[in-house]
Amino acid sequence: MKEKNQKRTLREDWNLLCRGIRIAMGLCPQFLGYDTANNIMNFLPAYFSLYMSSRLVNELAGKCRWESLLILAGITVAGLFALKCIRRAVEVRRNIWLDLIVRQEEIYMFDKQHGLEYEHLENPEVTLLREKIFAIMDASGNGLMRIFWGFGTLMGDMADLILSASLTFSIFRTAADRELTGFLAFVNSPYCNVLLVGILLVHVALSMHFSKEVMRKSMKAVEGLAESNVFLQVMFNMHGEDITIFNLKKFMMKEHERRVKAPWIMEMDRIGVHYTVIDAVRELFPGLAVFLVTAAKAFLGVFGIGNFILYRGTVERFVNAFSGVAKGVASLRENNECLLELYRFLDLPDDMYQGTLAVEKRDDIDYEIEFRDVSFRYPGTETWVLRHVDMKFRIGDKLAIVGENGSGKTTFIKLLCRLYDPTEGRILLNGIDITRYRYEEYLSLFSVVFQDYRLFQFSLADNVAGAFDYDGEKVRKCLVQAGFGDRLAELEKGIHTILGRDYENDGIDLSGGEEQKVALARALYKDAPFVVLDEPTAALDPIAEAAVYENFQKTVEHKTAVFISHRLSSCRFCDDIIVFDRGRLVQRGCHDVLEAQEGKYRQLWNAQAQYYT
Repeated sequence: MKEKNQKRTLREDWNLLCRGIRIAMGLCPQFLGYDTANNIMNFLPAYFSLYMSSRLVNELAGKCRWESLLILAGITVAGLFALKCIRRAVEVRRNIWLDLIVRQEEIYMFDKQHGLEYEHLENPEVTLLREKIFAIMDASGNGLMRIFWGFGTLMGDMADLILSASLTFSIFRTAADRELTGFLAFVNSPYCNVLLVGILLVHVALSMHFSKEVMRKSMKAVEGLAESNVFLQVMFNMHGEDITIFNLKKFMMKEHERRVKAPWIMEMDRIGVHYTVIDAVRELFPGLAVFLVTAAKAFLGVFGIGNFILYRGTVERFVNAFSGVAKGVASLRENNECLLELYRFLDLPDDMYQGTLAVEKRDDIDYEIEFRDVSFRYPGTETWVLRHVDMKFRIGDKLAIVGENGSGKTTFIKLLCRLYDPTEGRILLNGIDITRYRYEEYLSLFSVVFQDYRLFQFSLADNVAGAFDYDGEKVRKCLVQAGFGDRLAELEKGIHTILGRDYENDGIDLSGGEEQKVALARALYKDAPFVVLDEPTAALDPIAEAAVYENFQKTVEHKTAVFISHRLSSCRFCDDIIVFDRGRLVQRGCHDVLEAQEGKYRQLWNAQAQYYT
């Protein structure tokens, strides 16, 4: 990280930081404003108290007028009360937004992740980059969270610096010409002011140096901590039954203890203790210098004795504020390394052409799909997954796509749904290249149940409709059509029943077969012209899978249904079976015709049939 940071100019770091601030402002500007105000309000009462105390002491040491003393005391009490009320109000508002910024960041990352081109979602390098970003966020709070925390703190320190400097400036005044000797003569000379400024500048320079060293060493330790946190998160997400059956409690506790005592964690503790001692020693000398100079000048009458109290506080705050600004700048510059990873993720290119043509809305839903000499290989590879595929099918067709694992069946569906574009050739919808259609409109034509479908811990209706605003009667109808009717009748809350028990005690756990029926109901609810089942029932036995496919094809009626399976027996009801082998479409026809021919279909049929004969 240090080497990378040295190669960047201050302007480049500034540009990276400004982009992060713009993102943070877009996500939650309220928090940044209230956090800055909260940091300022944290030190304003101290300054007010110091200033008013100095005025009171000067009055006591001077004319000691009781009217003035009463006025100053009243202003002090009223002012501190008002500042306390304002501070509390700002803190409450700031804490309200504090609870939201983490969720805002998560929503932002979720939106960016699922707005990526599908190619990136399947890219292992992108997956690792995403996990690295989240690991850094969880382990150290760096990335966007550092902007949220650091910006308000830095603005507060800068305000603290300006205010303390303005109140401290008069410390450099000297007494009128007087016959002085020794130490007092030196204190009243310009040389003393130069020395005092020099001591403060050296203190600030050391503060900046040590803060940079602390940040550098801490960031190095955090790299290991991030990896450890990811491991522990996965480990503690293991289900209770796994821990009980395999007696993993002792193993997990020992692994947790080992990782908690890992070198990088011990190093962070050592760094904290080491630099705390250094800070204490370093702050001793400027504090002693300020004490001697202010005491001597107060004795000489350069300013009132009360100013001795004021300067002792403001100079210390000036030094701490300058150190805070230095640390804040160093922290934000170091955080740019994490922001660079985030920007790499956010700037992933979207090269897929979105199209401009509207998809024709046909009352007769008469659509024709044509693959014309389509070949495809995944980005970054040289292996052809599909090669020279030519075929057509129309609305109402019931197609089965079969073949061995890795023969290209799922890739065919991804191209059909335009999750990828062909490397060579074209796919046409009613004679027009599908890349010319508006992307979202084209996707609306398809309802796909993939093998790795997901249900979420929302209500049954939410899962089927894919939205919180739904047609309840339509949801029930789709569940019945998908074969979930008997189970639905048993549920006290019906379609409002929550799936899963992680967040609701009265939620339900579905069996694998029941989950598949809910996924099928979701495909029916979308009511798209093309319905695709990409082996969602692979976990079922062949007889159960065949029954699901046959029942489902009856419910889609006039729609185009594409059934994918590596089990040929599940798809024999289809009049049109497409056979893939090593990325090529090698056969097409009904079961009886294909089984009678020499070829891949009969080879696969005979190989599978022997287990059921």
